[in-house]
Amino acid sequence: MLRKIFQDHPESVGETYTEHFHSAFGFGTAMIAGGVKCIIHGLLPIVFTTSGSDVVRRLHVRMVTHRRRDGQDAASPTAGSR
Repeated sequence: MLRKIFQDHPESVGETYTEHFHSAFGFGTAMIAGGVKCIIHGLLPIVFTTSGSDVVRRLHVRMVTHRRRDGQDAASPTAGSR
């Protein structure tokens, strides 16, 4: 049971638990920071005019373009079906 919780998914994306923790933590903090900037942009449209979309683009490159799963390129049509 513990293996399923802590190892199956990280292994499916080619990472150890620790690597996956760091990657997920980085994604989460980037999304929070981007979200805060989007909220501020909503209040003050002159600031952070591209910050939200910049974060989305960077995370897309990290998660989809450069991630491989089970030996397949993540950009392939079947890679995101999990």
